[in-house]
Amino acid sequence: MKLTQESTRGISAFFLLDVANAALYDQVIEVFQGSVQGAAVFNASTAPSYISEWKDISVWKGIPYAATTGGENRWRPTQTAPSWNGTLKATSTSGVPPLDRCKLPVMFWSYAAGGESSQTTYDGAGMAGKNIIVVSYNYRTGPPGWLTLHQLANETGATGNYGLLDQIHALKWVHENIAAFGGDADSIIVAGQYFGSGAVYHIVNSPLAKGLIKSAIAESGLRDPYDPDMWGYGSDYRNMTWAYAFSEAFAESLNAANVSELRAMDLDTLLTGTGTSTFVGFDPVLNYHSILNKYIVSLEDGAPTNVPILVGNNKDEDGIDLSTTYTVTEYESEIKSTYGPYAADLLALNPASNTSEATDAYNSIIRSGYCILTWSWADRWSKSSDKPFYYYIWTHSPPGSDGATHGSEVVYALGNLYVQLEDYTDTDIEIANIMLPYWANSIKTQYPNKGGSYTNGILPYWGANVRSQNSTFELGSLWKKIPFASVEEKEIILEYFKYATPSPY
Repeated sequence: MKLTQESTRGISAFFLLDVANAALYDQVIEVFQGSVQGAAVFNASTAPSYISEWKDISVWKGIPYAATTGGENRWRPTQTAPSWNGTLKATSTSGVPPLDRCKLPVMFWSYAAGGESSQTTYDGAGMAGKNIIVVSYNYRTGPPGWLTLHQLANETGATGNYGLLDQIHALKWVHENIAAFGGDADSIIVAGQYFGSGAVYHIVNSPLAKGLIKSAIAESGLRDPYDPDMWGYGSDYRNMTWAYAFSEAFAESLNAANVSELRAMDLDTLLTGTGTSTFVGFDPVLNYHSILNKYIVSLEDGAPTNVPILVGNNKDEDGIDLSTTYTVTEYESEIKSTYGPYAADLLALNPASNTSEATDAYNSIIRSGYCILTWSWADRWSKSSDKPFYYYIWTHSPPGSDGATHGSEVVYALGNLYVQLEDYTDTDIEIANIMLPYWANSIKTQYPNKGGSYTNGILPYWGANVRSQNSTFELGSLWKKIPFASVEEKEIILEYFKYATPSPY
């Protein structure tokens, strides 16, 4: 995993303004630390031909929202960035026609594990073309982001979740400064994919972010608190006892006697400690400060931030490998090994008499499992929330991929095909021109069909889920609600989850 987490925290903001007044990129904008100036991304000659109704788009990159997290600031709560003299040049490009200033909704994007805000996958210009400001940012991960030690707790009263504190600090910076860029501080939507969707839920679930956001979009990551494999996903957290033991073993592996010695190490040395090869274990922690309650409690009593939410899965993720085949014997053995006393009922619902049927049946049960986990989380959410939720499944296989794989929806939802290197077809462009408006509308109005982002007729209707309704909205070909599993299968798998995880997250 590439780490840029110990450099100065930075914001990248893309946004669109209509033609009228002087272009924002050509203006010096005042934020609380000083002056910044951006640049143009698209104009009439550079806008991709297939992006309908392109608009001039400006960009600001690398605006510090917080101070360095290296040295003595390592494992401390996020510090405010120092002020600077003169005008900070956010990029070197220039030159677009005059644009109008107006208050626009804001998408606050959290990237997935192993990513960083500068990746082209998360480029914001396509979304900006729908009259939305897109903000991406960097935050601490691995040991700098999640170390949990008693000595650190003694320093500030809490320990762990430094990555989450970065996320919330960046969110507060946006809330305080986005008006200067034409944004609406009261219309910030947090969004992300996989570990980024975990960041979304940690923000929604943290009392420190209360009142800062209007809605949430979480792609591939949210799971029911009875999920026996929750520890491996972006929305997981650890209890304090486990986190202390893990972090102490990490410090001991580096022969560090105290936090001062850890802070004195360079990052390369730090990343040789126990657990850094995969970062599994460097996770958020239930420290009763930035995360107050177990997920099951927040779902039952209501999270600190009660907002509409859009969640979903991809058809071929979470254990699906379309290149692997299973004989009938292998299929039955795998299901029995996973589902124990519930396997017989699942096998009866998914019979197989040959390798082809066995492979399809195995993949079908795995899909049902992760769809049920996400749906069940959202259904529990709806019991304590008066806000709507929208649940989807992405089924399109992009060029060069083996199925609707993990993360493959992102460039379609964000309108980013133009910066990718794949051989996209007219079908891909057509799909992106439906996906992007759904996401853009959800950001503008919290309703996928309302917001004026689709200008090629009428979008297929995507209504909010009804509690306990056994359906998901298919994205990619059908564009309608479909069952994500049979009622019988759903009941069996939900019972299995409670059996496998008697003490939920």
